[in-house]
Amino acid sequence: MKLSSAYYLNQDAVGVAKDLLGKVLFTKIDGEISAGIIVETEAYFGINDKASHAYGGRRTNRTETMYSQGGVAYVYLCYGMHHLFNVVTSVKDEPHAVLIRAIEPLVGKDLMEQRRKMPATKSAISSGPGSAARALGIDRKFNTKDLTGEEIWIEDHQIRYREDEIAACPRVGIAYAQEHALLPWRFFVRGNKYVSKPNKL
Repeated sequence: MKLSSAYYLNQDAVGVAKDLLGKVLFTKIDGEISAGIIVETEAYFGINDKASHAYGGRRTNRTETMYSQGGVAYVYLCYGMHHLFNVVTSVKDEPHAVLIRAIEPLVGKDLMEQRRKMPATKSAISSGPGSAARALGIDRKFNTKDLTGEEIWIEDHQIRYREDEIAACPRVGIAYAQEHALLPWRFFVRGNKYVSKPNKL
């Protein structure tokens, strides 16, 4: 079942990041569908989070999407080469987001293999946020797309993980965020081979 608009209005980005584990992220491009189970996420907590693009209330052409009402895609280019997909959550003008860091291929594996030029059995196909987005064909054209629409959406397939199957640890690559770099706002499914490194906890 597709997640409803109401799901994305949750003001607890950390709770949403954890809850999204096991949900299934879909894209439909030129009539072709691909999807993967979300196995790794990171929460970004708006204007009070030093790691967030919106820290301090920063509003630019790039970050404006984060200020939308929850339920849209925030896609940006990292290092000029990797598109990163984020789920915008919370209410309008409260720029919370959840970065999708890894998926486990589920539907349209042949499409993912074409996009990534490697077999779906290889963990690198969708391990890490840039790889996950590329595997699903996500680029800047998906920025601001409605997550309850027909191009990109998330479904609940009743995949649930026990507390001891979920790891919570600091986010990756945000040393600039000072003390906020240590917050345990990265979540992943322990032992899942598609989780990005480091995957040892």
